[in-house]
Order: sequence, then C-alpha cells, then structure tokens
Amino acid sequence: MRLLLVEDDRMIGESVQKGLRLDGFSVDWVQDGSSAELALETERYDCVLLDLGLPKKDGMDVLRGMRSVRNPAPVVVITARDAVPDRIKGLDAGADDYVVKPFDLDELAARVRAVVRRREGRAEPVIEYLELALNPATHEATYREQPLALSAREFAVLEALVSRPGAILSRAQLEERIYGWGEEIESNAVEVFIHSLRRKLGAEFIRTVRGAGYMVPKG
Repeated sequence: MRLLLVEDDRMIGESVQKGLRLDGFSVDWVQDGSSAELALETERYDCVLLDLGLPKKDGMDVLRGMRSVRNPAPVVVITARDAVPDRIKGLDAGADDYVVKPFDLDELAARVRAVVRRREGRAEPVIEYLELALNPATHEATYREQPLALSAREFAVLEALVSRPGAILSRAQLEERIYGWGEEIESNAVEVFIHSLRRKLGAEFIRTVRGAGYMVPKG
C-alpha cells in the first residue's frame, strides 16, 4: 500500500515514515503543500496523511484541491489543531479521518487500513480470494487453511493483485506499491516476487498478460 505523507516537521516526518515502512507500507514524504500537490498530480496513492499547518500552501487548501479534481484517495488529517470546529471543517472538506498529534503509530496504521477498506467497499479486515486469506494488519497469510510465509514485499504484491481480481497491473504499478521515493528498485524485482509467489501458490495462480502485466482471474 502506497502512502503520501505531508508533514513539515522533520522529526515527526522521519519517525512516521520509518515506522510505517516497518509496518509494510510504501511511504513518500513531502514537507509543504505545493510539493504535495505536485506529488498528487504525478503519482497514485492509496491514502494521504495530511498535516494542516504547512508552508507554501495550507493543508486545507490541498485537501479542497484534491476533492475539486475528484481525487478519490482517502485522506487522514494529522494535526495539532484539536478544536472541534477544526475537526468538523476538515471532515466536511473531504477528509476521511482526523488524528490529533501526538498520536500512536500503531493506531495511525490501523486508521489508514480502515479508511482504505471503506473506500474499497470492504467491511472485513481480511482480504479473501478463493482459498487465500490476507490480513494487512498482521501481515499473516493463509492458503488452503495453512500458514503461508511471505516477505513484506511478496505480501504487498499479492495484496495489490487479489484486491482487484481481473484487473491487469503493470510492472510499474506493482513497483509503485512496494517501493517509495529514494528506495533502490532492482531491475527484475517484480519478476522475482511473482516467481516466488507462483512457487508457493501454484503456477496458474498469477497470470502474465503479455506486454501488459500481471493479474489474478476473477473468482
């Protein structure tokens, strides 16, 4: 799952980015509102973590701009503005959740997973596809009711595919799900992860669409 973190406090930003990456998220971090708008214009994110008191452009203006162009990415506001009118204003402007600083990283991760589930129309925390079950909160996986050992990036690739059965995801789209800015991408990384997943799940579980990418069939 790829996130955009918009936070101008370097200490908070570094801590949140590191913590969420350890939790299996791919996290891009920008420190002002203008950079956030540029990132949102050029990349697709599963969720945006948005501070409000930002240099160059206020977070509320970034949020309104997202919704004015119908960007559907869930937004979790992270801010020190804890007054009820501020919360109401943020939610009415299009935010999906509102977290007041200081916050617990585990709770923040849980809130991200919750707003993404709601946006995808899922109520259950576990993603089920045929005989496979994935729990993004614990990174546990089972296949045919047996535990399935997956690396963090194998899990991310598999989650991306089974969340959209029948959809073809290109190599670049899968890379976006598992790598953030500044992380070195090996030239054949996606192919290596797909090969490993096929060994664990069967050669036909993930299909190659020549010249386009990869998919799992609709169940």
